[in-house]
Amino acid sequence: MTRVLVLGENSFPFHRIDDKRDAFERVLDDYEVTVTTDRDALAGEYDVLVDFLTDSTLSDAQRDALEEHVGGGGGYVGVHCASDLTSRVPAPDDDEVIVHEEGPAEPFRELLGGQFLTHPEQSEFGVRITAEHPITEGVGDFSVHDEPYQVTVDDEVTVLARMDHPDLDDYPVVWTNESAGRVAYVSLGHTDEAFEHEAFGRLLTNAVDWASA
Repeated sequence: MTRVLVLGENSFPFHRIDDKRDAFERVLDDYEVTVTTDRDALAGEYDVLVDFLTDSTLSDAQRDALEEHVGGGGGYVGVHCASDLTSRVPAPDDDEVIVHEEGPAEPFRELLGGQFLTHPEQSEFGVRITAEHPITEGVGDFSVHDEPYQVTVDDEVTVLARMDHPDLDDYPVVWTNESAGRVAYVSLGHTDEAFEHEAFGRLLTNAVDWASA
C-alpha cells in the first residue's frame, strides 16, 4: 500500500491542518496515511509527500531530507497553500497574523515550478481540464466553491487544468513539474466544499498514484 505523508501546520487559522485532517484521511482512504505537523517526518519512510504547508520554512536537515526523497524518485503533491512560498509565522512579539518575505522558500520554488501570487475572495468558479494525463483521468470540467489562487508558473511545467473565473485570467489550477521529479500541484483545497467535491478528490488521488509510480 502506498504510504502518504500529509504535512501541514496549525500556525494560521485559515490553513489549520487539524481542520483538514479528517478530510485528507477520507479522500486518501485507500492509502496508508499519516497526517502530521512534524517536519522532521520528512526524514521518515513514505512514498508520497502531500504538502499542505503555508510557512514552508525548513531546517537544513529537513530540506536535505525532502531533496533526497524527491531526488530518489519519491513523489511530491502540493495542495493549495503549498505554493505560498513567501508567508512566514510571525515572531512571538509580533501582532501580525502572518508576515511575508520577499523571496520564496527554497527548495520549494524550484521543486514546484511555480508559486502563489494572491487571491480574491472565495467564490464559485470553473475548472477546465486542458490536457490528457493520468492525473486528469476520469475528471471532466467542473465548478467548485473555493479560494481561487492566482499563480505564476515556469515554462517547464505541464499545465493540466486551468481556472474559468468570471473576473480572473485562466490561471493554472493543476500542473506537473517533471523537471524536478514526480512533482504535481493542485491549487484547490481551501474549503470544505472542495474536499467534498468528487472531482477534487479524484485529482488528488490520481496525483498521488502518479507521483508514487
